[in-house]
Amino acid sequence: MTSLAQKLSDALKSRDERSIRRRLPGLPQIVTSRRSVIDFTSNDYLSLSRSPTLRRAVLDALSSAPDILGSGGSRLLVPAPAHAALEARLCRFFDAEAAILFNSGFDANVGLLSAVPQPGDVVVYDELIHASAHDGMRTSRLSRDSFVSFAHNSVPSLRHTIRRVLSHREDVKTGKSSVFVVVESLYSMDGTFAPLSDIVDCVEELLPLCNGYVIVDEAHATGIYGPKGRGLVAALGLEKRIFARLHTFGKSLAASGAVLLTTELVRDYLLNYARSFIYTTALTNASVIAAGCSFDMLEDGTTEMLAAHLMQLSSYFVNRVRAHLRNIPPMLLRLPDYLEELTRTSSQPFQFPSQIIPLLTPEPRSLSAFLLTFSPSECSTVALYTKPIFPPTVPRETSRVRICLHAGHTCEDVDILIQGIVAWAQGRIEDARRNGKEWNRMASDVGVKAWMESKL
Repeated sequence: MTSLAQKLSDALKSRDERSIRRRLPGLPQIVTSRRSVIDFTSNDYLSLSRSPTLRRAVLDALSSAPDILGSGGSRLLVPAPAHAALEARLCRFFDAEAAILFNSGFDANVGLLSAVPQPGDVVVYDELIHASAHDGMRTSRLSRDSFVSFAHNSVPSLRHTIRRVLSHREDVKTGKSSVFVVVESLYSMDGTFAPLSDIVDCVEELLPLCNGYVIVDEAHATGIYGPKGRGLVAALGLEKRIFARLHTFGKSLAASGAVLLTTELVRDYLLNYARSFIYTTALTNASVIAAGCSFDMLEDGTTEMLAAHLMQLSSYFVNRVRAHLRNIPPMLLRLPDYLEELTRTSSQPFQFPSQIIPLLTPEPRSLSAFLLTFSPSECSTVALYTKPIFPPTVPRETSRVRICLHAGHTCEDVDILIQGIVAWAQGRIEDARRNGKEWNRMASDVGVKAWMESKL
């Protein structure tokens, strides 16, 4: 084995030993051959990937479009009328000055954060911000001490962080350098909404020279929240107070690609300096056409009913599972603290929960595997597909099974999921009781040392 191969193998082995090695998902043969799978893990929140209406619309649009295959290369090399038309349409839909398409939300975040912050600027970001934002910051021209995190969704922490920057940076205080505040409107792993109104108010108050810029990633809110799915920024009427907002097409919209909404100046700058836009083949014409069909469904109101059902389903799930969790040790399984009691504040236009509900447990792999093979007595023909989530995707000691609800789910689907969750927890509790009895018996019969040796 070469030195390189040894190092790569050792790195993978280390992840194996810590049970955090990533692998491509697949369903066991017994599941795919004998059961229908209920998906509780994908980001297909509105279930549009299975929509006959959207499927027909996409096929009809493709059949009548003059160009559908490929895109010809980078946007800077070849004309792309379909792309330009979609950008113009999204400017109108989202009430934005300018729009620029990227191949993915990841590319958009990397392009924006690597290019726009100038030397001497500061980026202040929520501690749970997406990995793509971190990659963008790493490849920017800023020094490492120019990146400062604040506690998740904490406006007091944000305020303290900005004040600390102002106390150390005269150039920021005088407006010669800028502060970029980067947040998500809905966080993908925790299902929490950012207090956007309070964040914007805080930035404008502490940086009155207009050198504070708020960037909002709306990837997981697009299509669901706000008027006709325009997102949390639109729901709060903050469009003119946000520097840039990102909407992706690959989650609720069942397409691919992303759009960054900003000013004409920033768009022009990105065309010249965003490497993830310049040095890549543009979205295929077929992808642009498909995204346009998804936006047709948003604009004509079709998705509003789906979004309403999804929000009702989220509340149904949390209310019912929370009642069961009262009888389960929180060290084994619990909801995050913010879901213990549903709250509504002046800055929070949507009552919790979102469609993303994390089940915190030190044994996410065990829970996920159990749900896949769980057979409720009244329905033995379904499999519950979930995914365990480990660090470094989430912070240490916050491993979880991330439940993603979809508009295509029914209350009966959710009830089966809850049955499976409760059955797993009861089984683990019973295992612990049996082990406790075995400990007591062995300790009294042969002593603690012999019992420990029997387990090694």
